[in-house]
Amino acid sequence: MIALFTDFGIQGPYLGQMRAVLYLQAPDVPVVDIFPDLPPFDTQSAASLLPAYSQFLPASTLCLCVVDPGVGSDRRGLIVEAGGRRYVGPDNGLFSLLLETYPDACCREIRWQPAHLSRTFHGRDWFAPVAARLARGEDVKSVPLQPEELVMPGWQADCARVVYIDAYGNAITGYRASRLGAGTRITVGDHEISQAGTFPDVPTGVGFWYENSNGLVEIAVNQGSAATSLQLAVGSRFSISAPA
Repeated sequence: MIALFTDFGIQGPYLGQMRAVLYLQAPDVPVVDIFPDLPPFDTQSAASLLPAYSQFLPASTLCLCVVDPGVGSDRRGLIVEAGGRRYVGPDNGLFSLLLETYPDACCREIRWQPAHLSRTFHGRDWFAPVAARLARGEDVKSVPLQPEELVMPGWQADCARVVYIDAYGNAITGYRASRLGAGTRITVGDHEISQAGTFPDVPTGVGFWYENSNGLVEIAVNQGSAATSLQLAVGSRFSISAPA
């Protein structure tokens, strides 16, 4: 299986063009959109989400990860093996928190390029063909790298920052819920909110935080939009208060 993580979004041609390459070059391999609409150009948010949202994928999954604001520059292309899965994408910090999660990860620099490579669409022209070749069981010319040779921006593995707003207005953060004690309260803007197990645990219209299904702190409003009610956006930060 090939799992897609990208900021292309579902509108426009970009996701479809990349999927078409995968279908043409690896027609027997299923393709699943995990995050087709990551925050645009926001490599840090994508890096926070990647370990959490790839952890439940089958061990043989190949994750094609394209959040690439430096497309066309001399940044490297990478193949990373971590947690039994493979990841393909640019060397721009996208895999930095994945490498912290899996210290025994193996990294390789892609040295193969196709005959046709546009300057502005490496997701379609370079990374998708690499992913298709690997998914077919073929080798791709590459050389080993030490993890410390990769772009490592020093982002925190637990980031008290909103990294994604879903269609319901729930705010996914880059903070692992396991790092917070039971009863911890968090403050977002002028709002202090408590922990709850799930939505029906609080009255309709009340904000709370909970551990989402992928282990991250998520801020929500029961039957409402946390983004609207609490004025949250990608990049919004929160502070943590000790349990009462």
